[in-house]
Amino acid sequence: MQHALYLAQMGRGHVSPNPMVGCVVVHNGRIIGEGYHQQYGLAHAEVNALAAVESPELLREATAYVTLEPCAHHGKTPPCAELLAGHQLKKVVIAALDSNPLVAGKGVGIMEKSGIEVVSGVLAEESRKLNSRFFTFIEKKRPFVLLKWAQTADGFLARENFDAKWISNALSRSLVHQWRAEEDAICVGANTAQYDNPQLNIRGWEGKNPVRIVIDRHKRLPESLHVFDGRIPTLVYNTQADEKTGNVTWVRLAAEDFLQHMLEDLYQRKIQSVLVEGGAAILNALIEAQLWDEARIFTSPQTFGRGIAAPLIQGKRIAQESIGTDRLEVFLPPH
Repeated sequence: MQHALYLAQMGRGHVSPNPMVGCVVVHNGRIIGEGYHQQYGLAHAEVNALAAVESPELLREATAYVTLEPCAHHGKTPPCAELLAGHQLKKVVIAALDSNPLVAGKGVGIMEKSGIEVVSGVLAEESRKLNSRFFTFIEKKRPFVLLKWAQTADGFLARENFDAKWISNALSRSLVHQWRAEEDAICVGANTAQYDNPQLNIRGWEGKNPVRIVIDRHKRLPESLHVFDGRIPTLVYNTQADEKTGNVTWVRLAAEDFLQHMLEDLYQRKIQSVLVEGGAAILNALIEAQLWDEARIFTSPQTFGRGIAAPLIQGKRIAQESIGTDRLEVFLPPH
């Protein structure tokens, strides 16, 4: 199962809104087939693993290890639970059950009805952690919200004139481009869009550009900014108007509970995860509303003396490492 989880994570950044899944087929203690879900819309892990088995006659005495309950519904591909049942495997071991109502025990039921012995709960916590974005989306009906910022050693996000270039080092900035490739969307507030004029794309890293999200409540940003260049699908959340120009869509929301409504809209658009890169107002608002699932904070050795204060976060620190001269800390919410 550990190897199946390793295979599953190879699909990171390519399978959303599907979960990352790995599958290993074992006969008499020997792996005879393995696979993972490589691309959204293409074959699932179980299909790839079974296709890799050179001697299909061994499957009746084989055990399949799958990191998530095999699907039971017709989507982009046929149900994997029916595929495993059709091959009459001896046993299927599952890490985590799928809380998607379209599956949720139905996959197990299909396999057990066919006579397959099914065991679940093996490395379930690891599987849920791997697919934290998928489970948050299914169970909380909103995207997984990942906060990220860089702060100085004396606790500032930017200078008083909103200048934030560059607090973190080049290695840290390169790592952020990897993170962008792993998430469905990237979000900034109006001040960050105006003063930094970011492109919010992936540079120096392979992957798909995330959907750009800009929070511009009063619809005041000039359309000459990079975020309005139309090269990447862009959502602009505001309280003024619904409009669409090419690849840029303005979405009007009520001022009250604005962020909650934004996350609900992103859920309807099947945006499974959002990397929030600032600025201070949007980061603080999400923290205050407890609408975040992970925070990654770079602390640079440089100091500003005064400027725009970095958010204060209460949470459980789960990781810390040095990225060159920067310190990277990772937090989970206290709740």
